[in-house]
Amino acid sequence: MPASPPPTSSHSSRSTPSQRPAATGCSPRRPAAPAPTGPSSPRSSTSSGPGDTLVVWKLDRLGRSLRHLVDVVTGLAERGVEFRSLQESIDTTTPGGKLVFHVFAALAEFERDLIRERTAAGLAAARARGRHGGRPPVLDPGRVELTRELYASRRYTTAEIARRLKVGRSTLYRYLEQEQPIR
Repeated sequence: MPASPPPTSSHSSRSTPSQRPAATGCSPRRPAAPAPTGPSSPRSSTSSGPGDTLVVWKLDRLGRSLRHLVDVVTGLAERGVEFRSLQESIDTTTPGGKLVFHVFAALAEFERDLIRERTAAGLAAARARGRHGGRPPVLDPGRVELTRELYASRRYTTAEIARRLKVGRSTLYRYLEQEQPIR
């Protein structure tokens, strides 16, 4: 008999064998094989339907962040699929489990709002100190004027002007399309 492949994670609590004993009371109708994880991998089965319950070992196995987890579980609920996490004892089939999950969702929203407020306050403080965000302009006003003069003379192609100023043609066109500053 060939040996089973090693777990996909170096962390012992994430290996399939350590998860099986906790899942013995779940009696799955369609057990799913461990799915690949990562930012681009899907986290929930699209074949589940009303009356099914998605069971995960830990919350971090389903969502990349609390906001993502809330979105996934909300999407499951819209399809009539319940959710259960074995390690955290969250079970949306019960009123208490729904309450705990909604408290998590409220905390996630609160955290997002705090981050948004802190970011806005930081940007306002930076503006008050004379700092402006974003990438610095490639061409200073003198070089922009030179660009316009060279372009208006019709003696040089845009590729030649861009090469002379050491900028890309798309950058050159972007500066040429800008309105002339009022003096």
